[in-house]
Amino acid sequence: MDKQTLRALPLMVLAMALIPSGDAAGKLLTSTGISPVFVAWSRFALGALMIAPFALTATSPRLFADWRVWLRALFIVGGIVSILTALRTEPIANVFGAFFVGPIFSWLLSVWLLREPFSALRLGLVCLGFVGVILVVKPGFGMTPGLGFAVLAGLFYGAYLVMSRWIGGVARPRALLLSQLVIGALVLALPGLAALPPLTPRIAGLTLLSAFCSMAGNFLLILAYRRAEASRMAPFVYTQLIWATALGAVVFGDLPDGLALIGLVVLLASGLAGLARR
Repeated sequence: MDKQTLRALPLMVLAMALIPSGDAAGKLLTSTGISPVFVAWSRFALGALMIAPFALTATSPRLFADWRVWLRALFIVGGIVSILTALRTEPIANVFGAFFVGPIFSWLLSVWLLREPFSALRLGLVCLGFVGVILVVKPGFGMTPGLGFAVLAGLFYGAYLVMSRWIGGVARPRALLLSQLVIGALVLALPGLAALPPLTPRIAGLTLLSAFCSMAGNFLLILAYRRAEASRMAPFVYTQLIWATALGAVVFGDLPDGLALIGLVVLLASGLAGLARR
């Protein structure tokens, strides 16, 4: 494993723990009838307020004139709205299993658009991972609309990962994070505020937790992708499966069914094999 990857590894692993934690808080909100759009908007708006004191001095207004910054932000907006919609009805482990079409898509786009190294072995592991996704999603004989949204979230997320690598040198990580949070808050402001729920202490606490974990996870993700190639970071994303399965069991009492569990194991094995070969 090269030095760049070693430097990015702790950041990536912690980010992968924080992101499903934020989604678990989001599921607790959406499963009680709160709109996924409100939860997504609150993540962006509160996350922007949390990071602003640390990022404003590093953020140039010219950053918002770069179309790539807007496209990257729109990808993460689509990903978060889609995954929160999926979590409304589906177990968190199954959602993350379907969502893991994202790293597969990310690697393919990185090789194609960013000219990152191609490997026949890596292609085989990607195909193995795709088999895992199929076992979780069960298209045609067990797929639900919720899992469809999870796949859509994965595609958005894969594109976001590649964009993060592409524009990683445009600005400092905290400036890039602030830009995506501000753009997301603006894009979702009207539908998010229209779905504003009564702010009980429980709802306020979960909303803050969801926003903080999402913001912190994505900040660490940006740092990791700034330090190492997207294709090298892609296998580490699979550690989210462990956290998602554990959170689903502990917080919601959800366990994947037989086929989904096999698919999760296949996905995890393909990711770990990607690490081992390095």
